Amino acid sequence: MELNASYTSLVAVGDSFTEGMSDLLPDGSYRGWADVLATRLAARTPGFRYANLAVRGKLIGQIVDEQVAVAAAMEPDVITLVGGLNDTLRPTCDMGMVRGRLEEAVERLAPACRTLVLMRSPGRQGPVLERFRPRMEELFALVDELAARHGAVVADLYTAPSLGDPRMWDVDRLHLTAEGHRRVAEAVWQTLGLPAESDWRTPMPVTPPVRWAARRVEDARFARRHLMPWIGRRLTGRSSGDGRAGSQFDPSLGKAFWISPEDADAPGPVTGWRRLDG
Repeated sequence: MELNASYTSLVAVGDSFTEGMSDLLPDGSYRGWADVLATRLAARTPGFRYANLAVRGKLIGQIVDEQVAVAAAMEPDVITLVGGLNDTLRPTCDMGMVRGRLEEAVERLAPACRTLVLMRSPGRQGPVLERFRPRMEELFALVDELAARHGAVVADLYTAPSLGDPRMWDVDRLHLTAEGHRRVAEAVWQTLGLPAESDWRTPMPVTPPVRWAARRVEDARFARRHLMPWIGRRLTGRSSGDGRAGSQFDPSLGKAFWISPEDADAPGPVTGWRRLDG
């Protein structure tokens, strides 16, 4: 990896983790680590371009079928690919299929960009995820294998205890908070060979433990608001991403578009983005 490199463009591919849930903005949209990373990269390179194609709830087959060819055709400097975790969290999961589709994605994306970034996604502790942990670790072993084979780089978030802290996770216990996304952006930033601006692995400050009664109330609220609807979608074959498109994908035109800082020629902090057509 080239140290302190400059990158002119970024395309993000994946599911809710890359879409940015649950880093909620006042207007109801999500920001997330990919947007934070793009803003930081744009501050280094005038004329920087960015597109986030990720959509919540997508399985690896959907990511490959709907996003991979689009991202490859854009030929950016950097592509980030995170997918397959939603598959491993299903009651039944064909890991052979997951392996084949993820391998297909990497084979198509690696030649289309200067740097392909893969991830070993973060995972919080808890009884629900423990059931699926062997599948997750099988997926992450495949990520390492594919990266070595195709010259990609891997941001290893899974082995960072700081990202397993429950305070890094939103009330749905599936998506990171704004602080969690900020740390992921820093991890990918460093994986790209850029100088560290913070230590994303630093543990959160110690706080008094939550009382037993308060934990039980929160568990009940979580089950009612998030766990039961999630189970309901699994049983009925629905997805939170049904009918949605990536932030920089125009369904009416059937194609993706770039966004760039409003002042495309000025280095420094990005104050806003504008759509590039054509």
